[in-house]
Amino acid sequence: MKQFIVPAGGGLENLRLDDVDEPGAPGPGEIRVDVKASSLNFHDYMVISGDMPPDQDRVPLADASGVVAEVGEGVDEFAVGDHVVSVFFPSWQSGDDVASSFAGSPGDGVDGYARESVVRPASWFTAAPEGWTHPEAATITTAGATAWRCLVTEGGLKPGQTVALLGTGGVSILALQIAKAMGARVAITSSSDEKLARARELGADITVNYNDDPEWGRTIKKQTGGADIVLESAGAQTLPQSLRAVKPGGVISLIGVVAGGNGEIPTALLMTKQVRLHGVLVGSRATQQEFVAAMDGLGIRPVLDQTLPMTDLARACELMGGQSHLGKIALEW
Repeated sequence: MKQFIVPAGGGLENLRLDDVDEPGAPGPGEIRVDVKASSLNFHDYMVISGDMPPDQDRVPLADASGVVAEVGEGVDEFAVGDHVVSVFFPSWQSGDDVASSFAGSPGDGVDGYARESVVRPASWFTAAPEGWTHPEAATITTAGATAWRCLVTEGGLKPGQTVALLGTGGVSILALQIAKAMGARVAITSSSDEKLARARELGADITVNYNDDPEWGRTIKKQTGGADIVLESAGAQTLPQSLRAVKPGGVISLIGVVAGGNGEIPTALLMTKQVRLHGVLVGSRATQQEFVAAMDGLGIRPVLDQTLPMTDLARACELMGGQSHLGKIALEW
């Protein structure tokens, strides 16, 4: 079978596609999954490009969807032929004992899913939503679970509330779809008028080009009265505007640091608005199961900007680095 390897130190130019032996039969509690698709995340891009390089040869990619090809002794949750999706934190099954590093995350601390077949514990997967294609299902592991946890598990989203989203990447677009399906109002930002037009087609109520309006937080506050939930994907550089966009007593979920890992936090504004600011790293297996069950009822299908052959992984990373996509970039064998 084929699998990609990112060598120690990373670098797109060093990414290689190897022919390797297929995995053996699954042991007790394990399943063999024929991987059909994956989706690319900024975290994967950081690992592969060398911004967050592995310290040894690593199979990249955290997201995977596929078909159960064989089950080991004692596995009763899945059967041969079932469609399944990988989980981001295999050791975080449920509860409040949250994962706090990427040490056990596929594609980073352990080998990931840029390969044609894997044998893993059954608990490393959940069922896929009914009727979703493999590229669609592959968006769940990171983007879907993150959006659901921010809005519902942690945010307690209710109909009529307002959600503010930064950018039009995979998490933001899925969050837009979820929020609208649940009866919320959505404001979203981007530097691209074309992407904002597409966001309006997907149901966004308020769109703001942050290049044209650097005080976009004040604009969202003025037009909405303040967002109940803000998904903050850029980091400390945009946090002041997110604090202006959120309503008093609202929630800001910090889900990324695309604009940098350090910066000043306006603590006085955080305190006086009595805002809850919390960091979010994807979610538990139980969170993903909740999301899958909800998708079966809400009728949402994720937005795929492009679906490329898995052999074009380096090209997909270049597209991710250029940030021209809207929604998710998917890969399939």
